[in-house]
Amino acid sequence: MADEGEKKSQEEDLSSDIKDWSKHQVRQWALELKSVDDAVAQILFQQDINGPSLLLLDAGDLIAMGVTFGPAKLIIHARDEVVKLKKEEPASFRNQPGRPCKPYPFYRYHDTYRYMESSVLDITESGASDFVEPCHEYKGFTNTTDETKMSKFTDEVIRFAAACMNSRTNGTIHFGVGDKPQFTHGQVLGVVVEDKEAYLNELKSAIDGYFEFKHKQAAQMCIKPPRFVGVLNKNMTSSDKCVIEVDIVPDSVICGENIYHTFNMDTKKAKKKEKGKEADKTETKPSRQFFIRDGGSSRNLLAPTTSAKPMEEYNRFVDSVAKRSQLRKQAEEKHLSVIRNSNQGSRLSQMITGGSLSLDKSHFERYVIVTNKSHSIQLESLGFLVELDPTAVLDFDPESAECGLQRYFEQKSTVSVHLPSQYKITEGIEDIADKLKLTRNTSWVLCNGGIKDEVPSDIDQWLMDKGASVRDVISFLCRKDVLPNKRFLVIFLLFSTVSEQMDPLVETFSTFWQELRGTEQIFCICDNEKAFTSWKDLIKARCGNDISDRCIYELNFAEVNGTILSLWSENRRSQRFLPGDGRSKVLLEKKVERSLNTLEILCMNQCEGGSEDKIPIEENFYKGGKVSWWNFYFSEQPGSTPFIKRDKFDFIMNTVIPDLCSLRKACVLFNLMHVPGCGGTTLAMHTLWALRDRFRCAILRDSNADFVEIADHVVKLLTHDHGEQLPRVPVLLMIDDFEDMDKVNDLELLIEKECVKKDIQCKSAQVILLNCMRAESSEVTESTDTVFIGNDLSEGEQKQFVQKLVEIEKTHKNADTFYGFMIMKKNFKPEYIQGVVHNTLKSFNINQKHAQLLAVLVLLNVYCKWSSLSVSLCEEFLGLQPKPVCGTVKVEEGFGKFSTLISSSSVESKVVHKAVKMIHSSIARQCLQELTTTHNVSKADITDLLLTTDKLYESTQGKHKLLQDVHHIMVKRIYSVEDSKFSPLIQEIANETPGQEEMILLSASKRFDKDAVISQLVARYYYLKKKNFTEAKVWARSARDLSKDSSYMADTSAQVIKHELKNAIANCKEEPMPHEKLSEFLKVAQSAIDAFRETQNLAKKESSLRLQTKRDNCPFNTAGCLGEIQVGVVVIDLLQKTPVFSSENVRHDILSEVLSGNIKLQDAERCDQRQHKHRTYYIILRHFDDLLYSLKFRMKMNFDFLEKFHVNLGSGSGMKDSREQVVQNELFRCFKQYANLFCKTDSTSLLKNKTMWNMLQVHEARQFLERKKADTYSGILNCLSNDTSAEILEKIIKLYDFIRPSGHTVKERINYIYVNVVLSRIKLESQCILPYQRLIGLLYQVMQEQIPLSENLPAMFIAVVLLWPQENGPECRSLGNYISQMKTSYHATMKEVYNGKRPIVHFFLGKKPGYGRLVHLRELKRCSMLEEGQFASMWENGSLWKDKKVQQLLCRVTGEVKGKFIMADTCLSGLKLEVTPMFRSQLSGTTERSKVSFFIGFSIRGPVALDIN
Repeated sequence: MADEGEKKSQEEDLSSDIKDWSKHQVRQWALELKSVDDAVAQILFQQDINGPSLLLLDAGDLIAMGVTFGPAKLIIHARDEVVKLKKEEPASFRNQPGRPCKPYPFYRYHDTYRYMESSVLDITESGASDFVEPCHEYKGFTNTTDETKMSKFTDEVIRFAAACMNSRTNGTIHFGVGDKPQFTHGQVLGVVVEDKEAYLNELKSAIDGYFEFKHKQAAQMCIKPPRFVGVLNKNMTSSDKCVIEVDIVPDSVICGENIYHTFNMDTKKAKKKEKGKEADKTETKPSRQFFIRDGGSSRNLLAPTTSAKPMEEYNRFVDSVAKRSQLRKQAEEKHLSVIRNSNQGSRLSQMITGGSLSLDKSHFERYVIVTNKSHSIQLESLGFLVELDPTAVLDFDPESAECGLQRYFEQKSTVSVHLPSQYKITEGIEDIADKLKLTRNTSWVLCNGGIKDEVPSDIDQWLMDKGASVRDVISFLCRKDVLPNKRFLVIFLLFSTVSEQMDPLVETFSTFWQELRGTEQIFCICDNEKAFTSWKDLIKARCGNDISDRCIYELNFAEVNGTILSLWSENRRSQRFLPGDGRSKVLLEKKVERSLNTLEILCMNQCEGGSEDKIPIEENFYKGGKVSWWNFYFSEQPGSTPFIKRDKFDFIMNTVIPDLCSLRKACVLFNLMHVPGCGGTTLAMHTLWALRDRFRCAILRDSNADFVEIADHVVKLLTHDHGEQLPRVPVLLMIDDFEDMDKVNDLELLIEKECVKKDIQCKSAQVILLNCMRAESSEVTESTDTVFIGNDLSEGEQKQFVQKLVEIEKTHKNADTFYGFMIMKKNFKPEYIQGVVHNTLKSFNINQKHAQLLAVLVLLNVYCKWSSLSVSLCEEFLGLQPKPVCGTVKVEEGFGKFSTLISSSSVESKVVHKAVKMIHSSIARQCLQELTTTHNVSKADITDLLLTTDKLYESTQGKHKLLQDVHHIMVKRIYSVEDSKFSPLIQEIANETPGQEEMILLSASKRFDKDAVISQLVARYYYLKKKNFTEAKVWARSARDLSKDSSYMADTSAQVIKHELKNAIANCKEEPMPHEKLSEFLKVAQSAIDAFRETQNLAKKESSLRLQTKRDNCPFNTAGCLGEIQVGVVVIDLLQKTPVFSSENVRHDILSEVLSGNIKLQDAERCDQRQHKHRTYYIILRHFDDLLYSLKFRMKMNFDFLEKFHVNLGSGSGMKDSREQVVQNELFRCFKQYANLFCKTDSTSLLKNKTMWNMLQVHEARQFLERKKADTYSGILNCLSNDTSAEILEKIIKLYDFIRPSGHTVKERINYIYVNVVLSRIKLESQCILPYQRLIGLLYQVMQEQIPLSENLPAMFIAVVLLWPQENGPECRSLGNYISQMKTSYHATMKEVYNGKRPIVHFFLGKKPGYGRLVHLRELKRCSMLEEGQFASMWENGSLWKDKKVQQLLCRVTGEVKGKFIMADTCLSGLKLEVTPMFRSQLSGTTERSKVSFFIGFSIRGPVALDIN
């Protein structure tokens, strides 16, 4: 038995530490060394060389023992290599065993199971148990050299396999799993395998060599090919190691009653023989072996023994083989008889849909996935995950992006990759959700590194390193204002077995369980029972819950995938197509569609193959809900009457759209204006539906989305799968509920820019914006690109509604509640609406919750057309208790009898959510009236309820949207010529219940306590309405504190002071004005002027910042300039009331001179005959001399600035902005008062001296020019727009001629040229106009002089306009330089104010000679005979240039493309002039030096090219 022990000891793995070796192990090690003879190993054994002594040996010692020099060097080198391996071995292998784990499933090769470094297999080495349950044997395989590892592998496998086959037990031998004493028993170490194929081949050869010939085939069948199981690092990243495993399966049909001997050959001699080296000529006789499993090891029953009966045990075992074979067969049959009877497929369908059994109609609106490390095999069966489009994926695989689930998902869909820290609440909840794009893209949260500098953590460390941040993610997702309460499902996809209590997934489950208060919204999927059992036990231990009924584990992932995919309709799963060139189709992949998340794309095959329920969809629409694509689809099916076609439909289809398509502009605009509730949105969507085969149609999801991103998505949709193919299929983009045309124009401009950026050729319109916008009245001018839909149906439309009603009544039982349809069918009759509302609201009681909610909804809808209340909010407010299953109470039912007045739909906001709305705007208006007249509930009552009810603002979905809507109804004013002071709601509350508006505003300030605009609103109320300037200053200061850098808040502070001043002066009735009051008033005036100057400085900073960001098209805030002018007017009025300046014409002129800075107050006092009486006034006035002396200069500077701003800069299209009329009117009023003081002289009759008289006449001439604003080039240019008469202009010319002898300044000579040009455009035959050639001569003179910087821009502009080359005209080779200087001057002069504006085109190049070559915009209007609105529309979309009369008037010029510009040809040889395209998209796609033709317009930024062909 001692020999057996020795043999077993030799067969065991050698320790990596040499000092632990016995002399037997030293001999074993030496025998395995290549090129070292067995005799050397025997010498070491005979000399009692063990591990410690081996470490002390050197080559000399070995030679002294009789070992020759060569083998001695080899032994020392091999020993040193083992020592080196010991030093390099990771400490974790030696000292830190991990937690228990299960072995890889037996006789499986494609499972996704992997081991983790240092984990410990929880099954000990064992012998046969029930024949089917495998026994195990572990081999560290750590101290083998390259030379010995393959023989070690084959020897151990053959020995183990023979033992299992003889014992008739299944078994697995593991290489790379350690054992005592060096490691923990079963500790996973892993080995590096470079050539897996070599192990397979060597094992096959070894089987042939070791087994008897008759048993070779059986052995090949029982010994399975090696399996290489990956080993993960402790932080879940992949390593280069694996565990090699070989399964032994001695099936009874293969083994029968056979016994299996193996034969041990002298492998060293065999190798030497193969290599042709010197060897014995006679081969050693093979030694026969017979292995069986004995406990945890394999024992050879034929091994030499000291027993008296050495063959007794062997013979006994051989005799028992027949019985063993029978037992094996019985065990196999018993194992196969366990037939799985599972209903988990139907349970999966129930749980993932919340009981609806259809994912098209799933109770769950959102899905959150939690997953761990996946295997490449599993990724083949995860198509369902892409279709599920999860809101968030919490991924614990640090290699997910490289080779895991994230990489797979990104190939098929869009993701936004996030770190858990990005979910930390540092600002508003919905702001964070918006930044994360949480409800638009799948948020892929990498919970264990794998991104940026995030290092993966070991299981032991994860909770400390990353646990807190992942808890933040879970808490965020479970908030009621993020995902819909009880309507999202958390799915744990367990790709890898979770076997440790400290596993991050266990902690994650626990956190979800706590946040969701149970497991009703948690669902687990794993693909084998072992993984399920481990998971279930861990959750039971952690949470005390048995989650068996929340788990699917009997289906593999292929079956899970098929089951879930089957829950979608064919339409949902089918491919979607866009129109391509030549009526072809282009596939729209899900990844592409989801990446364009700002757009709802309408495909060619929209709705085809769908299984939506027709009845509820139609009912929702006819009740007043928004139309869906399904409504159009159903109306086209056999047996249905066609969708009602509005009269304007054919006009849009046959005229408007074709006309727009022919325009040479990248993006064109089509306005569909409509009265709310008259079917405008439905008509727009009907247009898209009808054109979906000819256009790439889409709807903008959210008008508040980033316009730059929208433009990018629109152009990507345009170019998708087009390549270089031309022409492209245009995009038809519907935009709905834009409140402001400025925003529409901004979007149009950005799409233009994006087309230019992508170099898209624009021979025709590439993008048509269908702007569906509400109009409050029917006073809308229709044009080629503007259509109006009112609330008055034609006879033909009424007949269609009657026919449709017949069909509706046949298929719907409750047609009497289809109020949306019936209002239109009744042609919007007020009597019908009044009857419906009166009958429905009979039981209204404001004390009831559902009545309060309806009142709030009504108020919001009347004053904010796109308002809604989220379903989540309504459920909370009404106390409804939703459950995570289908069939629970619907929110509409919570409104009781009022449910017929509301409808639900999805709302695009920072967080996309379901919401309820009023069915019709006219219903809402009538409800508000009914509540006031019948139920004595005022607007103030409802507004107060809305502002003070905290429950409305608790953490529910749509909270941000509600706050936005409430803010809107409090703040938003309707701007018109008569500037409204407050929002319609506040004004109507003030009219209906006077005094209540103050309470409402104060309640609003509490609800929006951090909102500067609300504080500004309260300040405005106090200074405008209450005249309480002390309180107004408090609120204005609050607004400033909340928004320190806002020029608008600074303006409010200044306005308070200005109104305080005006009010104080108005209340001062004493005559003459007391000097104390004068001092007080001037002090306030100084404060107001300082405040307005601060506003101006902030406005300039804002403008500069906008230019830097290039993302904000807000125009320059001119309020500070206008405010300073207004205060100046007040000061003039104030001074004119003082005794010093209140009487006599001379006193008037002295005031004018003092405020001009020409006369000092001391001089005025000396000349004052009543100086003693007025002494106190003069003392006070001298305290404010800086204010007084600079008053005219500052007023004039601001007038000129604003004149230049309004005259030269227009809207984004280059037209004058009509909305600035309110400011223009106020400027006109102020200038009139300014001119009355500074632009006339009242004391001329006192002058007798002729010289003085002449000087005075020149002075008066200049005053007249200033009064008519003819002292600036912008004022003169404005004469063309403000209908200044020819007589006035002739007088201006005469006055300029009059003052010429006294010396024209450069500015005056430039102005003189401008006046001649302007008069020529009004009255060409006027005798006052300087002959054209003389004017050119004067211009040449001016251009030769030293031109001040302030006059450089007007000089260069008029030079370019007049000197543009013409046949038989003046030759000016400096024009190119003038154009360059003009552009430089423009940017230097206007850079602070031109943001969001485009320079106005003052003149166009005409065909006539002389003055006739200059064509003004008014001439184009006159010849086109269009109304103002129609002309502006045609100008903006470019259709104006198709007008034959316009073409006859203008000169078409040729040129060639050079980069972003065009070099225009001229009649001068070799002279080409740089022209900027008005719309750069018209140059896109053209090659350098391409020839083009165009019209030329002249703006102060340089010549522009229009209608480029």
